[in-house]
Amino acid sequence: MLKIGIIGAMELEVEELKKEMALSAVVKKARMDFFEGTLNGVSVVIVRCGIGKVNAALCLQILADEFKISHVINTGVAGSLNARLDIGDILVSKDAIHHDMDATVFGYQAGEVPQMGLQAFEADAALTSLALEACRKVNPDIHVMSGRVVSGDQFISNREVKNRLISQFQGDCVEMEGAAIAHGAYLNSIPFVIIRAISDKADDSAEMDYPTFEAAAARHSAALVKEMIQGILP
Repeated sequence: MLKIGIIGAMELEVEELKKEMALSAVVKKARMDFFEGTLNGVSVVIVRCGIGKVNAALCLQILADEFKISHVINTGVAGSLNARLDIGDILVSKDAIHHDMDATVFGYQAGEVPQMGLQAFEADAALTSLALEACRKVNPDIHVMSGRVVSGDQFISNREVKNRLISQFQGDCVEMEGAAIAHGAYLNSIPFVIIRAISDKADDSAEMDYPTFEAAAARHSAALVKEMIQGILP
């Protein structure tokens, strides 16, 4: 059965979607509120997971166990690591990596979780394609591309750190939840996609840019999600 989990890290990222859904129930678990109902006629569960990878992973597992979701979409904002991604643009995940996982002393690649046999978690190709098409339709003036999401429990606002994430991981954007959701989706065999509107440049200007552009970025992502879910097949 088609049931889509939609996760945002902050209230701003999900409030636009919640306003337009037909609500059937609110379930409280692990201090999160799971809003169950339909959006554009599609069965959904919308939730704010909170900031950081632990919150995101817990949220994904609850969606898998309690709501039996068939797909997951993670929407929100991120800092750009790619010169082709400017503030206001949208990045749709090709894959996701933990940039703060380091077991290289044991011979693993930087970012690789030991004993899993992979460094990056690949997004579902069909969901990525749907997201790109939906964005071009509902946000025609917004530049959108697919790429790599790198995640860690840090807000990146330092140019040296940014440059390391680019050279070490070939990341296109950086944020704090996506790889944890990708990791959990992989373990539960749930197709996923991460959508990130660019709110800052992840450098010394990030603290100034983020509050200014976050609201507009979240609106663009919400419009994209509302459009794309109608094309997801069970």
